Amino acid sequence: MKELLLIGAGYMGTPYLTAAERLGVRVTVVESALHRDRLAPQADRFILTEGTAEEDWAAAATAAAYSCEPDGVLGFAEPQVIAAALVQDALDVPGPSLHAAVLSRNKALQRGCFATAGLCQPKYLIVPDVEAGVSWARNRYPVIAKPLHSSGSAGVVQVLDEPTLIAVLQSRLPQEKVLLEEFLVGAEYSWEALVRGGEVIFENVTAKETTGPPDFVELAHVGGPRMSGADMFTIHSLGRGVVAAMRMQTSIVHLEFRMTADGPAIVEVAVRTPGDYIMDVIALTHRFDPYAALIAMALDLPVALPATATPGAHGASWFPQFPAGRVARVNGLDALRAQPWVADVKLKVRAGETIAAYSSSAQRVGHVLFQAPDLDELTAAMELARSTLTVDLVDEPQPSEPALGIRASVSPSSSRSG
Repeated sequence: MKELLLIGAGYMGTPYLTAAERLGVRVTVVESALHRDRLAPQADRFILTEGTAEEDWAAAATAAAYSCEPDGVLGFAEPQVIAAALVQDALDVPGPSLHAAVLSRNKALQRGCFATAGLCQPKYLIVPDVEAGVSWARNRYPVIAKPLHSSGSAGVVQVLDEPTLIAVLQSRLPQEKVLLEEFLVGAEYSWEALVRGGEVIFENVTAKETTGPPDFVELAHVGGPRMSGADMFTIHSLGRGVVAAMRMQTSIVHLEFRMTADGPAIVEVAVRTPGDYIMDVIALTHRFDPYAALIAMALDLPVALPATATPGAHGASWFPQFPAGRVARVNGLDALRAQPWVADVKLKVRAGETIAAYSSSAQRVGHVLFQAPDLDELTAAMELARSTLTVDLVDEPQPSEPALGIRASVSPSSSRSG
């Protein structure tokens, strides 16, 4: 029986365990104590990390590798990318390559690599100090400021003017490095590809909805969007250029880009399981199991792929966004679950809880997955979900005003990026 070492699983990694059971693969999971009880029924055994820093994951993964001698290794999310690559390299088993893993974890290294390869991306500056950052941005506003190591839009902000940029840089430097980039104008997408031995064996395009500026937190992902053949060709060409520049070997690639007037331009790239249930969107759109495919690639087994590149359906993930405040009542949850084309609903917020201001994906209150036979049906289903799922908020009394009772129902935002 083949053995897989899965480094990290979190909340969205359980489909790996389900797929491994179906494939007859034993799984050792390296995980923090926080998730052990939830994952225990499906994992064959656990190795616990003593912390959640990259170094902690690497130490635990190395210990696990010498303990269980796995046939393959998978890293789940951003903090586990380097740990997995180190173990894959040491055991000489399939993986993205150390080169690709290091680039995946550092946005500034990505910029340098892709500039050398001549790939389309924004102009940028790794900020040495406040004065240099202000000088570079002076004729470029709006600009994007982001940390070198992050995910889920954490720390990414659009800056419109010099006083704001000074404040942002002063708050971050010298404690952390900051990357400044020109703002790319165009709709947001992602390109997901399975790469084996440096060759793309499956690819998918996903359209995004975000909150827009200043934080660009992702609200929805739609599989199989309408795009021209010419646009698809340029996207696939850019993706293959990224794979080659990163010296990618075997893994999944998640490339975020914007469709600008000059064509697709790179936002950033990762060589790990994409978040936001994009794997589930891929599964619903192409009617196959990408989790099982990644396990097979990691273990050097035959990979089951869709028979055709044409989507068999259209999947989507949506993350309801409500205004900040204390929740009095959640409305429409049962009605939403009963709607056609709704595949799954999870909502974490309940009456009496407080919804925080929305500035990163860590503040999401739940998700809805959809699967529809065509894009028109999918769009209608998502719009119906937005109007169905609402909350009533408690009006909190101001210092000089009495309490005003209950507000009218408020639907989640459906703002789109531009």
